[in-house]
Amino acid sequence: MSNAFSMTPLFRQSIGFDRFNDLFESAMRNEAGSSYPPYNVEKHADDRYRIVIAAAGFQDEDLDLQVERGVLTVTGGKRGDTGDNVTYLYQGIAQRSFKLSFRLADHIEVKGANLVNGLLNIDLERLVPEEAKAKRIPIGAARPVLEN
Repeated sequence: MSNAFSMTPLFRQSIGFDRFNDLFESAMRNEAGSSYPPYNVEKHADDRYRIVIAAAGFQDEDLDLQVERGVLTVTGGKRGDTGDNVTYLYQGIAQRSFKLSFRLADHIEVKGANLVNGLLNIDLERLVPEEAKAKRIPIGAARPVLEN
């Protein structure tokens, strides 16, 4: 018995959702193992979103954000020795390297990011072009075909 989930019935009535299957499969496999660092995905309006990542102990220069082919990747890691001569008796604040990936839907753009009080805020906005918005198609009255 297989525990695989088939998306085939959904694709019978949908067109152009080829990437959805890949997204669902990667979520099922949990490839990233993204339990560290903790994060929230917030919706602030119909077209405005924010990802908040708990990045305690990281500075701006320790974090890197990239968007490539619809995937936002956030990586963090200490950039080398800080020069402090510190011996930790107990280190409870995790500062290990991490990599989080978020697949962005069509027309979602990263508007900015800032690090405040140990929280990395990444602001996103959906910018749908006019040609991609829904259009109402008028139904014309039937016209008789003129014959010679």
